[in-house]
Amino acid sequence: MKTLTAGLLGLTLLAGTAQADVFVSVDARGNFVLSNVHRPGRHYQRVIHEPQAAVVSIDRQPQMIAARPYAELVSKAATDNQLPAALLHAVIQTESHYDARAVSPKGAGGLMQLMPDTAREMGVANVYDPKANIQGGARYLKRLMTMFDNDIALAVAAYNAGPQAVLSRGGVIPPFAETQRYVPSVLNQYRRLQGLSADAPL
Repeated sequence: MKTLTAGLLGLTLLAGTAQADVFVSVDARGNFVLSNVHRPGRHYQRVIHEPQAAVVSIDRQPQMIAARPYAELVSKAATDNQLPAALLHAVIQTESHYDARAVSPKGAGGLMQLMPDTAREMGVANVYDPKANIQGGARYLKRLMTMFDNDIALAVAAYNAGPQAVLSRGGVIPPFAETQRYVPSVLNQYRRLQGLSADAPL
């Protein structure tokens, strides 16, 4: 019988803080694959269960998004890149807490914490310019969503750890402590902004 790796087990233990269903399957090479979407031909077992949350009125959801900092810039970037504005806000909240001057120990900068190479590749000359940073981060996140077949959990993991870290493991969330904290944090923010209560009982 296969056993979960320490990294997978670590993410499983975060079930109490994650606000989205996460499933585990085994691919053709015997690797465990975590995903928030079902893929054809695989048998899945749910390891993180989304709570039965209180739904916020649909009329209030746009107000929740509009009340966030940089709402207009985020809305424009979301529309331009065909991404949910809630997802961009969730990444910004987790990455920089809306601090446009934030700099990480690794050298990432701005609202969406773009690394210098990523910023150049996305055409961002000044990572501390909120409009440019949000557009560049949205373009990069859209690329990752496309790369990982719109699997939000994997795209978010790749945003944090780099796409190669996900691809080299056969499409699983890397067993890095930072990434395993980061993914549930973003998913939690994303679900809250979609209108689900983050503190709803299980």
